[in-house]
Amino acid sequence: MSVQMFFQFLGSLALFIYGMQQMGEGLQKTAGKKLKKILALLTTNPLMGVVVGALVTAIVQSSSATSVMVVGFVNAGLMTLAQSVGVIMGANIGTTVTAQMVAFRLGDYALHAVAIGVITHMFSKRKKVQYIGQVLLGFGILFLGMNGMSDTMRPLRDSVVFFELMEQFAAYPILGVAIGAGVTVIVQSSTAAMGILLGLFAVGAISFQAGIPIILGSNIGTTITAMLSAIGANISAKRAAAAHFIFNILGTGVIVVLLYIIPNFAAAIEESMIGFSNLFGMTPSPERLVANTHTIFNIINTLIWLPFVGLIVTLVNRLIPGDDVSLKRGLSYLDDRMLETPSLAAEQLKHEVARMLEISTDMVEDVRQAFLDNDLELVKSIQKKEEILNELEEELLVFLTKIPQASLSEEDIRTIDMYFLIIDAIESIGDDADELSKLLVEHIDNKCTFSDTAQKSLQNIFDITLGSLAKTYELIENENLDLAESLIQTEEYIDDLQIEYRESHMKRLGEGSCFPSAAIIYLEALENIEHISDQTADIAHSFRERDIV
Repeated sequence: MSVQMFFQFLGSLALFIYGMQQMGEGLQKTAGKKLKKILALLTTNPLMGVVVGALVTAIVQSSSATSVMVVGFVNAGLMTLAQSVGVIMGANIGTTVTAQMVAFRLGDYALHAVAIGVITHMFSKRKKVQYIGQVLLGFGILFLGMNGMSDTMRPLRDSVVFFELMEQFAAYPILGVAIGAGVTVIVQSSTAAMGILLGLFAVGAISFQAGIPIILGSNIGTTITAMLSAIGANISAKRAAAAHFIFNILGTGVIVVLLYIIPNFAAAIEESMIGFSNLFGMTPSPERLVANTHTIFNIINTLIWLPFVGLIVTLVNRLIPGDDVSLKRGLSYLDDRMLETPSLAAEQLKHEVARMLEISTDMVEDVRQAFLDNDLELVKSIQKKEEILNELEEELLVFLTKIPQASLSEEDIRTIDMYFLIIDAIESIGDDADELSKLLVEHIDNKCTFSDTAQKSLQNIFDITLGSLAKTYELIENENLDLAESLIQTEEYIDDLQIEYRESHMKRLGEGSCFPSAAIIYLEALENIEHISDQTADIAHSFRERDIV
C-alpha cells in the first residue's frame, strides 16, 4: 500500500467514524426524552435489559458508548450488576445495526443524503427537522467514507501477499481474533472495524472464512473501552466492565474452539448464512453475508448466555471480591463516563442537583434544631455539610462545562442552563444555613435568650421554609411544575411574615418584654430564613422560564 493509498484510507475511515458520530448525535437529539424513557424501562428482568441495551445502542450508534454509560450507571448505584449484564448483551446486538445499513449498498445515494441533510440541518427553523437533517448528513458522510475505503482497498484483491495474509486468519483463527480486537481498540469502535471488514468484502479482498475470526475479535475489542472507563471507578463498576469482557470472551471462545476442532466449520457457517438469505428469496451480497453473520452470532450468543446471567454475576463477584466503601463527598450520580451520552447526562444531572438540595435542607433542619436546643454539636455538623456542599457545587459546575452542547437538543441545553442557576441558588441556601449557625454561636457565646414569642415565631418560619424546601426537592426530582406556583406564593407569604414578625419584635423591644441583647440576632435570623425562601422561589421561576420557548 502506497503512502497516498494509506492516507486515502485513513481519510475515508475518518469520514466513516465522523458520519457515524453525527448520525448518533442526531438520533439522540431526535429521540430526546424518549431515550430517557427507554432507560426507565430497566427492571431486574435481564430480557428487558437486552431490549433496552439494543435500542439505546442503535440510537447512540456505539456499543462502547452504551457500555461506558452502563459502567457509569453502576458506579453511581443507578443500575445493579445483573441489570448491566442484560444491557451489555443487548448492546452487542444493537451495534450490528450500522453494519446492516451499510450492507444495503446505499453508497450511490450518499451525496443525496448529504445535500438533503445540510439543507435541512442548516436552513430549517424547526429543531426536530434540524436533528433529522443531522441524521441524514451523518448517514451520507458515513457512506462517503465507506465508498472511499472500498475504493482504496480495491487494489488489495490483486495483492498475493495480502491474500496469503488473510488466508492465515482462516487457517489460524486466533490471529484473526487478535487483528479484529486490535483494530477495534485502535479506532475505538467495533462498528468502524466492521466497516473496514465490509469494505474488504465488497472488493473481494478477503474470504468469508477469513473474516469470521475478525468479526469475533471486534466483539472482544469493544469491551476494552468499558474496561478502561472502569479504572478509578468503584468495585461494582469494575464488575460491570468485567462482565462485558467475560460475556464476549465466552461467546467468541466457543466459536474459535469449534473453528479449530470441526473441519470446514467456517464453510458450514457460510452455507447456513446463504441458506438463511435464500429463505427470504434473496441472494446475499458479500457485505450482507458478513452483516447477517455478525447480527445472528450476537443474537445467538445472547440467547445462549441470557439464562446464565446469575452465573456470570457470581463469577464476576468471585473474580473481583470486596465491598464498596460509600463515598459521602463529591458526585454520586455523575462522572465523566456520562459525557459519552450527553442527553442522558443532562437527565442524570437532576438527581445530583436534588442530592445537593437534600444536603442544604439537612443543614436548615440542623440549624432549626440547634436554635431550639442551643446545640453547638449540630453547628459542627452544619459546617461539615457546608464543606461537602461547596465541593459538590464546584464538581457539578466543572461537569456542566464539560458537556458538549453541540450534541444536545435545544431542550437539554435549556435544562443545563437552568441548572447553572439552580445550583447557585442551592449553594446560597447552604450559605444561609451556615450564617444562621454562626448567629447561633454568637447567641450562645453572649448568653442571649429569646422570648417565648420570638422562639415560637422562629420555629414557625423555619417550619414553613422547610416545607418549601421539601416541595422544591419534589419539583427538581419529578419536575412537577404545579409546585412552582405554590413555592412562589409561599415565598410571598414568608416575606409578609418576616415584616409582621419584625414589627412585633420591635414593639416587644419598645415595651421591654424582649431582651435587647437578642434583638439583632433575631432580626438577622429572620432575614436569613427569608432569603432561603427567596432561593426556593428562584428555583421555581427557573423551571417555569425553561419551558417558555
